[in-house]
Amino acid sequence: MILLVKLVLAHLIGDFIIQPKSWVKNKEKKKLKSPKLYLHVGIHIALLFLIVWDVSYWPLLLIIGALHFIIDALKLLFQTKRTKRRWFFIDQLLHIISIFAAYFLYRDMMFSTADFPTETALLLLTCLLFLTVPVSIIMQAIFSKWNIEKLTKGNESLKDAGKYIGILERILVFIFIIMDHWEAVGFLITAKSVFRFGDLKESKQRKLTEYILIGTLISFGIAIVTGVVFRFLM
Repeated sequence: MILLVKLVLAHLIGDFIIQPKSWVKNKEKKKLKSPKLYLHVGIHIALLFLIVWDVSYWPLLLIIGALHFIIDALKLLFQTKRTKRRWFFIDQLLHIISIFAAYFLYRDMMFSTADFPTETALLLLTCLLFLTVPVSIIMQAIFSKWNIEKLTKGNESLKDAGKYIGILERILVFIFIIMDHWEAVGFLITAKSVFRFGDLKESKQRKLTEYILIGTLISFGIAIVTGVVFRFLM
């Protein structure tokens, strides 16, 4: 199980944390001719070896790296501006499926000497990491169909403030759930609603209200599900 968590952790770091937006744009523009595509896959494979830290798994890690390249290539070849949002989710779903499939097909032939870090610590790190930048990018993809600039026109805010607020609230919800303090989650939702009530009342824009409400529920929902999954696995 700990190996599977390491594989997912490597994917989150490689695909979300350390991949610059400029690389993504370069790949979308040049497709298979983009050097960033091959650099990205190379870094991804290096991360797999670094995080797993056991060269006896080299066939599995190279297989996952090759599948990562194939999936990314398919996405670049078939996605258009109109289907970009859809292909983002297809791409991530295929990556996760490929990791699980490769792991379970290869599991019977594997052995491990790695006992550190512990399974609990690694799973906790993976969950916390998932709730930061990856979920922010996922939510950006979800809301890309709406133009937030039009909804908030004339109402400036701090740069990336919403992103960091979302990260902090998801981490807090996750911590409350794994500590079995569900009442604190309700308090956090209530507190955010109180702070937002004035802005929503002043804006008098139904679309903006719905946008914020959907975003809050999705953000909290993902954090709650992640916390529940962590407790179930433990």
